Amino acid sequence: MRLILLGPPGAGKGTQAQKLVERHGIVQLSTGDMLRAAVKAETPIGLEAKAIMDRGELVPDSVVVEIVSERLDEPDCAKGFILDGFPRTVPQAEALEALLETKSLQLDAVVELVVDEDALLDRVKKRVAESGENVRSDDNAEALKKRLDVYRQQTAPLAEFYRQKGLLKQINGMAPIDEVATEIDGVLAAPGR
Repeated sequence: MRLILLGPPGAGKGTQAQKLVERHGIVQLSTGDMLRAAVKAETPIGLEAKAIMDRGELVPDSVVVEIVSERLDEPDCAKGFILDGFPRTVPQAEALEALLETKSLQLDAVVELVVDEDALLDRVKKRVAESGENVRSDDNAEALKKRLDVYRQQTAPLAEFYRQKGLLKQINGMAPIDEVATEIDGVLAAPGR
């Protein structure tokens, strides 16, 4: 099972990815984690990424794709994977498609958690109010609004990209966690998914 989870920040992608990992024995691949691991392991591509980051620049898509490529070759990916944080743009999705083709792999589904952005903002405000000072610096309504704007501009177009390829499965991400998990399992088990 090879999946991508889509949805805006706060939609519950991480929670649902963990549930899929537990139920299906596949790995969750976070581009941030992969990047840090490549840098730490001092692989050639990791050293290239480190030099770019040390200059304060964003790691280009070509380097991220190479890091994803190396990670997909690891034995624990043989049963499948969930991509987390990649692709974020249509050009990245096109690069991923080309990469998978070179490995004779294809995605089984792209699961989009559809949520109400106003409700997400309310959740963050409530969490901040309940947590007091024990919150991440970016865990506030203003930061979430900015992250949602970036998501709408850069990542939301992926839904249409994958819809046209017949891979997109939309799930109500506002339902309780276990209901969302059950619905995801349902669409993944459906014939012709």
